[in-house]
Amino acid sequence: MFEYNFHWRPVLNSLPDLLQAGLVTLKIACLSMLIGVVIGLCLALIRIHMRGPIHWFAVTWIEVARNTPALFQLFFFGFGLGAFGVNLSPFVIILMGLSFNCAGYLAENFRGGFQAVPITQLNSARCLGMTSWQAYTRIVIPQVFRIVYYPMSNQMVWAVLMSSLGMLVGFKELSGETQFFASRTFRVFEYFTAAAVIYYLMVKLILAASRLLASRLFRY
Repeated sequence: MFEYNFHWRPVLNSLPDLLQAGLVTLKIACLSMLIGVVIGLCLALIRIHMRGPIHWFAVTWIEVARNTPALFQLFFFGFGLGAFGVNLSPFVIILMGLSFNCAGYLAENFRGGFQAVPITQLNSARCLGMTSWQAYTRIVIPQVFRIVYYPMSNQMVWAVLMSSLGMLVGFKELSGETQFFASRTFRVFEYFTAAAVIYYLMVKLILAASRLLASRLFRY
């Protein structure tokens, strides 16, 4: 009968490093979400209001981001650009890959949010003398963010979990650090179990923070 001897002491000794790597995971996920929100909002507005090449550029971005594996997108920035002499650091590769993916998904969320806001509100704001910029920034976009708030929370969780692909391009986030220690100590099961627990706690923390923020923002 096969018996496996568990040894948790190496994991406990490496726990500070794993937690530090978890903070790196949160950092890269937050940065990619911020970039994704800005680009996704622009893509949604372009797809709704503009025509011509720039419209098809936005459509192509969204379609590629949503209908190809995130791993392929990451490899494109890591190895595809490298084939043309553009060599990026692992941090930049994972940041660009996650931002590209998040922007595509968020663009469709934003587009649905814009379509859910009655056009009469925009027309009324213009009749009151607001410019298009004022009407969108003060009337429309705040309502859009309220509509897509929970899908954005889910996208943040997705960014945290998908950052684990960074270890394939040499990025030392939580999964990369876990792989490093597991390969040195040969305690694969123990290290990846600990990493799974850390991921679980991070996701629960994000969801709890989003619910708390929602209770403050949407009190009325």
